[in-house]
Amino acid sequence: MSPRQLPLPLALPPERGAPVLPDSSNAVARTWLAAPDDWPGGRLALFGPEGVGKSLLLRQAAARLGLRVLEGSALRGVPDGLPSAVDDADCAAEEEALFHLINACSSTGALLLLAGREPPARWRVKLPDLASRLRAIHAVEVEEPSEQLLRALLAHHFAERQVRVDPATQDWLLLRLPREAAAVSLAAARLDRAALAAGGAVTRALARQVLADLPFFGAEEDAAADDVSVADGAGGSNRHPTLL
Repeated sequence: MSPRQLPLPLALPPERGAPVLPDSSNAVARTWLAAPDDWPGGRLALFGPEGVGKSLLLRQAAARLGLRVLEGSALRGVPDGLPSAVDDADCAAEEEALFHLINACSSTGALLLLAGREPPARWRVKLPDLASRLRAIHAVEVEEPSEQLLRALLAHHFAERQVRVDPATQDWLLLRLPREAAAVSLAAARLDRAALAAGGAVTRALARQVLADLPFFGAEEDAAADDVSVADGAGGSNRHPTLL
């Protein structure tokens, strides 16, 4: 038996150099990010589910606008009011720090860009004054990607991990995965580890085994099969036997 290669749980570097692919899901956000003079009070917040590209949009806008990037999980103390961008701002380590940062930017006229999973008005904070300031921040949603962007994201995740998956298998996967960016990212990561451990290529059999417990895996395929079955049933004489 050949020795089994064990995958190491190494974190991938942030995709700071990856391009933001224009898509209907991020069109509104890109428009607002391109016009910082139009941000009400010089503040803007991006929100949306995991994996839709909020962090990437925030970081690339920060680089273009000269904003320092802060991580919400590390936000403590009394930060100054330099033009700033806070990723995962809804997970700020200290509410007081976020409160002081908003005030500092407001008093100096500095730009402030935030990102979180929900609009700031819905963030669960205990400080009433912070809640009031968060409600005043204009929020723009980054939506789940279109079919075209999902296809590009899946190919990007495989390329980033240096995993070769033929286009037919990628098409097969897209038919079965939930239409969410986070699901596409998770599937690519799982298949990468599984293929490395097995010492082989990403196949349909491997995907069925590795992704079987993923919520709604195969739902799109099942729905398509149901539609075909109903259409065939309506025709009666046009039905064809299923080939197994």
